[in-house]
Amino acid sequence: MRGVPRLRDLNPLRLLNNNFSYQRLPNFGGDNGSPFNLQEYRWPSPNSRLPERWRWIGRMSVTKLVGICVAVIVTVALLGGGGYHRAQRHKSKGPDRPPPYYWQHYHRLNGYYNGLRTLVPYSQYEPENRWNQSIPPEKLPAKEMKKLPHEPSLDPVLYSPYPEWGSAEYTREHEPFHQCYLDVEEKIPARDVYAYPGLPQNMSEPLFGSYNELGLQEEMCFERFGRLGPYGYGYNESRGGLGIGNRSERAGSDKVFKQSGYVNYTGMDWGSAQKRCYDKNRARFDGDQASGKQRVKREAYVLRTWTGYTYTPHQILSLRAMINELSLKSGGEYDVHLLLHVKNNSIPIWASPEIYTQTIQDNVPREFWNITTLWSEQQMTMYYPEPFPDNFANMAGSSIHGVYRSAHFALQWFSQQHPEYDFMWNWEMDVRYSGHYYEFNNKIGEWAKKQPRKGLWERSRRFWIPKYHGDYQNFTEFVERETVEKDVAENDVQRSGPVPIWGPVQDFPHRGMLAPANETIPSTSYEADNYTWGVGEDADLIVFNPLFDPALTNWVFSWDVTGYNRSLPVPPRRAAIITVARLSKRLLNTMHEETWRMRHTMFPEMWPPSVCFHHGLKAVYAPHPVYFDRDWDAGYMNSAFNYPRNIWESPFGWGEHNLLGSSFYYNSGFSGALWRRWLGQWENGEGGRRQEEEGMGRMCLRGTLHHPVKHELGPMD
Repeated sequence: MRGVPRLRDLNPLRLLNNNFSYQRLPNFGGDNGSPFNLQEYRWPSPNSRLPERWRWIGRMSVTKLVGICVAVIVTVALLGGGGYHRAQRHKSKGPDRPPPYYWQHYHRLNGYYNGLRTLVPYSQYEPENRWNQSIPPEKLPAKEMKKLPHEPSLDPVLYSPYPEWGSAEYTREHEPFHQCYLDVEEKIPARDVYAYPGLPQNMSEPLFGSYNELGLQEEMCFERFGRLGPYGYGYNESRGGLGIGNRSERAGSDKVFKQSGYVNYTGMDWGSAQKRCYDKNRARFDGDQASGKQRVKREAYVLRTWTGYTYTPHQILSLRAMINELSLKSGGEYDVHLLLHVKNNSIPIWASPEIYTQTIQDNVPREFWNITTLWSEQQMTMYYPEPFPDNFANMAGSSIHGVYRSAHFALQWFSQQHPEYDFMWNWEMDVRYSGHYYEFNNKIGEWAKKQPRKGLWERSRRFWIPKYHGDYQNFTEFVERETVEKDVAENDVQRSGPVPIWGPVQDFPHRGMLAPANETIPSTSYEADNYTWGVGEDADLIVFNPLFDPALTNWVFSWDVTGYNRSLPVPPRRAAIITVARLSKRLLNTMHEETWRMRHTMFPEMWPPSVCFHHGLKAVYAPHPVYFDRDWDAGYMNSAFNYPRNIWESPFGWGEHNLLGSSFYYNSGFSGALWRRWLGQWENGEGGRRQEEEGMGRMCLRGTLHHPVKHELGPMD
């Protein structure tokens, strides 16, 4: 039967409680210069319990679970044990065996941990990365560390990526901007953050993406007091702070607080502050711009949370930073929302305003009550009623209305309730950003708007590695040459969709599709276009990992496709790992229409990209900077990530182990560990107050998107 995935499409490693998540790598002896010296540093698994992507196992029927387990055992035996068993045998049989994965041969990069005592102006900065061409710089010996200045050699400065609101250029194009405040009396203005005008010497460079290409600042860095101090970090509850960070190394932090002051957040109401800010600036967003000035588009920043979620002090700091930087400092361009999943379907949240309010108050800190909206799976069952027939392969074994398989239902519903927003950012609670939120989100949107449609799907399916591909223009030309020369099958799997992709992809045999909008149909041929179509068009979808073709991988959820005729081949589709994304109103409306009218849906990481793919909407992978803990060879990195030899080795299948040491992926271990070290916490025998005080000071990172950060509870010493 066509609807049943082949054995090669299953990923047994996903069904095991795999202890090789990103653990201590054995030391093979030798010194730091040896490329086979696997230093004993342990990055923990993002979650010591069963990872979120595997929790569906417990909800399977016994028959299905037994059947899959049998398939797993047979597959693992045929594959000679796979990566998991290679790792386990390696750990149990001692250091004479080679490491399980090739990337473990590479040098560990240590420059991330060079602190403020090594700060230099960007003109003097030299990264430690050698791209496996030579030995990275050694750590400074103890006697040299003693010679470093006790405090940073540079002073922190105000960091403001906002337009010059009062400039003649801005006021000529837009209605006036009005400053926003935290309090009703307008005595406490929205907060500023502070950064250092330089970088720690030999700090590592990102391996994917680029600051310069996206228009992000790359010559400054953020440490924890300048970044989080304005939101209550580093001072006691008696002053209205959160009382965390007080015991950590803090040389020079007084210069931050001298500028930022101390804010008492007791009794703060962020929902009211957002509303006051929007009301003051309403004219800037008015759809009827009688003055002839440009309307400023509005965006919603939607964080997906749930009943029972624990709001730690660090999580509160992140939420405050988002609201202040995105909403209040921008004069209401963004609103931050908590979309709270009520897991108990028996709670009558829609029958009683009192119960609705009480549910929020029982599950969310007081300061965020007025930015919270409730939803439930039972509600989605009524909003998108059955039937949803003809599922190709429900690998999760759960309901189509379950949050795991259809988290997008709630976002689609929320968008229908809030037509005032042009875009919605679907954000996860375990994402952290060490830089400035407005700069990141605004620059990402501007960059995506500039991208031409020609070759966009082809560029977006690859990781851009500047050290290998050169600048983005060179990368674009490289992809174009490869695209026009390669209209053939790959790895014995027929491409899903034409090459190159140009406009809506609806030439597959399934019927019942909604017609694409006229504006998504190209007016010229691919060859005739000179990279002009799409320039100046806002992206309907912005994602932060490549938009890949699941047919060319063994991604386990590739066949979770519902509502299409199972007597025909599975429709062509695209996916992007991690649901963190920006979605346009046009895309969300199309997803909504396809869901309720046509009964079409797919796994959450596949549904928005596939709707864009089918309807000719503009989808972009934004090449944000991604760091790795090891000094990969650029050529090998390109082959491993962009040209796996077969579907088994795709980074979006079994080859996902290649991203364990990255700063952004669903299963990264390095991301959380790096974030906790930046917070000054002791992590697996390294970091903490004593090491920072006796060494190079606290860390200072450029803006970096971290995912996942499963906890922030490490000790300070």
